[in-house]
Amino acid sequence: MNAVQGTPEQEKAMGEQALGLVVKCLSFDFIGTNPDDSAEDVNTIQVPSAWRSVMQDTATMAILLEFYKNAEPPRSSSAMQALILLSSVRRSLFRSDKERSQFLGQMMTAVRDILQSQQGLNHKENYHEFCRLLGRLKSNYQLSELVRTESYLEWLDLAASFSVTSFEQWQWSSNSIHYLLQLWGRLVAAVPYVHPEATGTQNHMQQLEHCTVRVLQAYIKAMVESVQQVAYSEGTIEDPLDSEGSLKEQLDRLPLIFRFQYPTMATFLLQQLDPVMQQYVEHLEPVNQALAGNIQPDPQLVQRVEILEGQLTWMMYMIGAIIGGLSWNTGPAHEGEEAIDASIARRAFQLAQTIDYRLGQTHGRGKCDPRLELAILFFFQHFRKVYMVDSQGSSVTSLHASLLIGGGAPYETANRTSMKQKATAEMFEQMGLGDQAQVVNIMVQKIGNNLKYWADAEEVLSGTLGLFLEVSSGGASGKILLGLDTIQFLIQNHTPEHFPFLLHPQNYKQRTALHATLARLIFHQTVDDLQRSFNSFMEPTLQVLAQLNATADLRTGDARQAFIGVCRDLRGVAQATNNKRAYSMLFEMLYPACFPVFTRAAEAFFDDPDVITSLLKFLQEFVNNKAQRVNFDNNSPNGILLFRETSSILVAYGSRILHHPIQTANPYKERYKGIALTLLTMTVALTGNYVNFGVFALYEDKALENALQVALQLILSVGLEDVLSFPKLSRHYFSFLDVLFRNHLPFVAAKDTGTFMNLMNVLHEGLQALDPPMSTHCASAIDYLASYLFINRDKDWQSLHMLQAHVAQDPSLLPKLTQTLFTQLLFGPYSNHWSVTRPMLSLMMADESSFTSYRQHLISTQSPENQQKLNEAFTKLLADVARNLEPTNRDRFAQHLATFRQSVRAFLTY
Repeated sequence: MNAVQGTPEQEKAMGEQALGLVVKCLSFDFIGTNPDDSAEDVNTIQVPSAWRSVMQDTATMAILLEFYKNAEPPRSSSAMQALILLSSVRRSLFRSDKERSQFLGQMMTAVRDILQSQQGLNHKENYHEFCRLLGRLKSNYQLSELVRTESYLEWLDLAASFSVTSFEQWQWSSNSIHYLLQLWGRLVAAVPYVHPEATGTQNHMQQLEHCTVRVLQAYIKAMVESVQQVAYSEGTIEDPLDSEGSLKEQLDRLPLIFRFQYPTMATFLLQQLDPVMQQYVEHLEPVNQALAGNIQPDPQLVQRVEILEGQLTWMMYMIGAIIGGLSWNTGPAHEGEEAIDASIARRAFQLAQTIDYRLGQTHGRGKCDPRLELAILFFFQHFRKVYMVDSQGSSVTSLHASLLIGGGAPYETANRTSMKQKATAEMFEQMGLGDQAQVVNIMVQKIGNNLKYWADAEEVLSGTLGLFLEVSSGGASGKILLGLDTIQFLIQNHTPEHFPFLLHPQNYKQRTALHATLARLIFHQTVDDLQRSFNSFMEPTLQVLAQLNATADLRTGDARQAFIGVCRDLRGVAQATNNKRAYSMLFEMLYPACFPVFTRAAEAFFDDPDVITSLLKFLQEFVNNKAQRVNFDNNSPNGILLFRETSSILVAYGSRILHHPIQTANPYKERYKGIALTLLTMTVALTGNYVNFGVFALYEDKALENALQVALQLILSVGLEDVLSFPKLSRHYFSFLDVLFRNHLPFVAAKDTGTFMNLMNVLHEGLQALDPPMSTHCASAIDYLASYLFINRDKDWQSLHMLQAHVAQDPSLLPKLTQTLFTQLLFGPYSNHWSVTRPMLSLMMADESSFTSYRQHLISTQSPENQQKLNEAFTKLLADVARNLEPTNRDRFAQHLATFRQSVRAFLTY
């Protein structure tokens, strides 16, 4: 850079270009192992060995440091970025540990000097990149290597001071905080692997412990105090609690650092928490009294309560992360840690009870900050994962019972489980809130009150229902919940009268989640109680359906809202039916009385996307034979009846939307989403394996034909460009075509040649798509067609003759498909290899001339030398391949194709 003579502007431009080239060169993914080029954090840099001398040359790092010191952002921050990359070069680049230690020593000295001088750190860009550099040092080097450097202790103390200052000035460095936490997390994680007597630095452990406590105390204090600074800033300072991504990054790194000096840090956290909780309770009393008397509380008092709630939010998130950071898989907690967990967890539960009591006392008017509710839910989720279930989802109580009766787990697993059980029992005893059932009851009461009073807060509702689902998972947990009064109230009163959030359109998804969880709980019951409980649970839904069925005009506002809600509820119930008994109970409740209203709704609301989406999502779930739940008795016609009703609904919607023009700027929501759901419903119904579709033709029932006809018309009504523009539509579109060609080729054959050619054109285009699932479906459909033509070539079937007549109308059809498949095989991505090999053999069998023509054409495009090689490759491709489509022959040909691809690509020119 300095050797070039020119004007200052030219030298500046030359330096920028050179620095940019350095960053790009070091950022290059030399071995193709970085899946995300957009990631800010870098992995080990796999630079070529030829760069060794440049990387190890002290002048290389020196010139980057010089550039950083003498430049301004963004050039200085680019220089720091180059230093980050330089610090990440692979370990094997150095010939010896001595060379690597010298390189690390120079880097540590450089970082220490910047920490001392604060050179350039007054710029945010430089500051952020420097924090990244600190994090990368421990990521790429072992702690034992850092400890052996001359400047380690000084560097450690300076890094701690820098971190403390950064936390205290959090509003200036909020996006960089997690990099500093990352540094300290990685340092303390490596402590067990360092032997002080072997390092020559005896006091490094004490220094690290001291620095870690300083740093973490500063972080906790700064985050808690940030709430008051934000509150008094009148909106000029961004609240770090609102930055979900940054908050998550910090909480992920917190547990490891916190548990490094757990007793000390827990004491400090409680010293911060207890006064805030005491003040919060004291300030709530006059506020609650004012709200109970319909009096406006003192604004200053309200602001003080809001500040306290913000501070409690931070500490609840911290407690949740700390509790959740305990891993039983890595061994037991240190002795006494369960007592510390109990101490801080007890405060969290007490706060949850305080907020719950306030909600009930003020009938929902005394809500806290929604973020505090989310923080409490965060704590509940992590506490449940660690102290209330094992890794397989069994409750601790049931796990202990299995050990008592002599479960046959391996010794180590049983021993670890026994230690976990002992620690858990100790923790519950120390917490003083009762046994597991009583603690679960606290959570469930919180869930119930949130559902009752937070109707207008979608995020709180979503988090609450997510916790509800987690708590109810597992047979033992479900049985505990069923014994609680709050759960019984929910099961018997899951209506808008008791839970107003069910009426809010933005909460439709939450309705589905609620009913899915409640239904799962009901299905945990014994057979004797199951039918009675399920009947009682479904009664409100059946009443709404009966009222809708009796309504002459469904296109009223009330009927519309009621129908959307009931479909959402039924979808949740259907999601919970995971076995034959549960599904049969739901089916018998709905059929035949309730299905007419579904068909009427499809006719009345075909142009209303919200209604149709709710209806079709329920229907798709209901006809889906997951876990073989749709399993009727041999003498039962229910499978056929179910498909007939499905056909009626889909035809009612599809036949009308076909002639309805798009009237808004959102064609996907208005039209294509409904079409996609229709095709998905048809696909799962046709592949459910609970209907003998031959019955429909035998008894001249048009249900199957009508449904296929409407689905086909919907497919042909959508342009291929639009299909490829919407991923969900394209996925269901090609999946249905796959099923159509697999099981219903006679229906396809009966269409006119123009329709058949349109379908083949769609499959041909989809075959060339870069999306593997799409091309797989298309290749599969083509394979079924070619196999049908070949296997049944000697039969006197009308459908076969019609297919042959269609193909004969365009002699280039099969040769074109053959050429495309070979092109994809030879020149396409490897991810498509398996899918494109499937139809090749069947196409060759169905039309040998197409393969012969392609072979001759490809050979003719090559040089004489390559022609001979290619001819030999084709000969090997066909070796030992019989003229049949048996699985063994297909597999043999697929193996030959893989070998053919590999050998031909080595010399083929194109």
